[in-house]
Parts: sequence; structure tokens; C-alpha cells
Amino acid sequence: MNWMRSLNGTIVALGLAVLFRAHASESAGGALPVASTNRAAVTVVYDPLATDAFSPNRGVVRKMVESGLLGLTGKSTPEEAWRSVVSTNDMVGFKVTAGPGPVSGTRTSVVRALVESLIQSGFSPDRIIVWDKRMADLRSGGWTILASDLGIHCEGSEESDWDSTKFYESPMPARLIAGDLEFGLKNKEGVGRRSHVTRLLTQRITKIISVAPVLSHNFTGVNGHLTGLALGSIDNSLRFAGEPDRLAEVIPEICALDDLMPKVVFGVSDALICQYRGEETTLLHYARALNELRFSRDLVALDALAMADVESARAEQRSGTEKPRLTDLYANAELIEMGVANRDRIDIHRIP
Repeated sequence: MNWMRSLNGTIVALGLAVLFRAHASESAGGALPVASTNRAAVTVVYDPLATDAFSPNRGVVRKMVESGLLGLTGKSTPEEAWRSVVSTNDMVGFKVTAGPGPVSGTRTSVVRALVESLIQSGFSPDRIIVWDKRMADLRSGGWTILASDLGIHCEGSEESDWDSTKFYESPMPARLIAGDLEFGLKNKEGVGRRSHVTRLLTQRITKIISVAPVLSHNFTGVNGHLTGLALGSIDNSLRFAGEPDRLAEVIPEICALDDLMPKVVFGVSDALICQYRGEETTLLHYARALNELRFSRDLVALDALAMADVESARAEQRSGTEKPRLTDLYANAELIEMGVANRDRIDIHRIP
């Protein structure tokens, strides 16, 4: 594995494990602890009427969301469920995957149901943010309309600027572009080695809820929670593009930064539809309706299940030259005790 290629890589991995455990244990305000690497728990809500011709049924999705919240938290009402994971003083950020668009990316109906439930539980709309990396993607995906309807904020991490004091550092050569914090500083020593975290996370959002689709990705297997959270939170990310081995190493390391995974209270896999080819291009002939929502405090486990969905669907229609998409990303995440990647150690509670 990539982590074992050098003694230095091993030391980094072990150091991240210690740091991540410390941040998780210190998180306050109702944050749920990260699941042990021993076992993970996932609540799966299924309804055959959740979609019709790949279009979500908003009323059914709302009921699924509330069932999932109760299953996740073990509480008897949505109000108690929300109070167990966030406080009214928190700024809650719903991380979505907007780039693939409204059909293949995170579906607005799922986040709408979550936000409506949170607001009806007494949480102020002014303390809720739907976010992804770029406002252009959020606008084209219908997220600004959703925010206007519900009276919440919709913001891009890129437009919120980057924090010069919080970053992920790597010697990998930079491909800086306009918008990166260090763009234009060509003659300064060390330029391009840092990927800075968005101020949206370092200065505003205190709790993160990740809502990611079940969608294939050529290099990370799925465009899921870990990939979306890591690459959506930093600048200077083009240097990792197209490098599967490098992505498998850096994505868990980025997620372990103070302002990312330690702020996550739970994740929801939008498994209403599984698109198993196409990445950010909507290709419904390579999609199937699963009609599920999955809730867990373990994002690694959610991505592992999504990987299984994608590979199962691809195997049924695999051409003679197509191979399974293998990645060490999720095993690496488990190595630093971020969650459970082994599906044999994921306990699934199905509703109904």
C-alpha cells in the first residue's frame, strides 16, 4: 500500500491516527464520536416509491429522512434526534456534491427534507449553510433556489476564500490556478506545497453533515463522502487530479485536518440512484434506482457500501476490457482509524 512505501509514510499515518483520535475526543456541542475501526453501524431506509423514473418523490423522501434520523440516533422524535447531534449555537453546514448536477449529484429533495426537519425542530435557518466548492455548480444544481425557499445560506468554499493559517502540506508539484491562495506568487519559496482550507470551515461552520450520492469516480471508486469533503474544502487541488495512488493517500490525510472530519456529526448517502459509470456526466443508461437513504456517523463505511453498489452494477455489464476499479483510499482511511472499510464489519440496520 502507499502508506508502507517508506518509513516516513508510516510515521505520518500513525501520527494522523493519534491526532484524529484526540480531535474526535475533544469535539463538543453534541458531536457524535467517530466509529471505532472494530465495527461500524449504518441505518438503511428503503422505500420502493422513493423515485419514479429517476425523479425523487419529495413526500416519501421526507418520511425516509425522519426514519433514518431516528434509526441513527436511537431517539423517539426528530427533535430529540437533532438535539443529540447539534446545538442551536452551531453553524451547521450541509456538504453536498453539486458538480454532477441535480440528477447524478446530491439530490435537493434529500437535503430539503433534512433542513426542513432541522428547522421544524427549532433550529434557526440563519445558522444553516448548504455548501460545495464552487458557487457555479451550486447555482446550476438548484441549490441557490433551495436556499432561497428555506431561508438558509448557500455558499461555495472557493468564494469564501482560503485560510492562510490552515492547510495541508505536500511536496507534490503545484498546478496553481486563479482562485488558489498562492496563485501568482511564483518566486516565493515553497509556493504550491500547501493546499489551504476554506474559511467557511475554519471560521464559520462548526458542524458538518455530509450528503453524498452513490456515483462512480474513475480514480477514487466513488465520488462520495471522503472525496467530496477533502477536495471540496481546499485550494490547490489540481496537483492531485488524475493520480489515483496519490489521491488514495492524500484524501484521508486532508479529511483528518482539524476543520474537516472532526467536525462531521454524521453522513447521509443519497442512494436513491446509483450511477455506476460517467462520473460528473449524467448517464442514466448507466444508472439504477436503489431507493435507499443510508445514515451513519462513519463516512468510510458509507463510501465502502457505495463502492460495493457501483462495482456490483458494473460487473453485470462489464465489457471484456473493463477491470474493477481498485483503490487503497478506504483501506488507508481505516488505517488512520477514520472508520471501517471492511464490509464484513459494517452492521446494517434496515428500515422497514
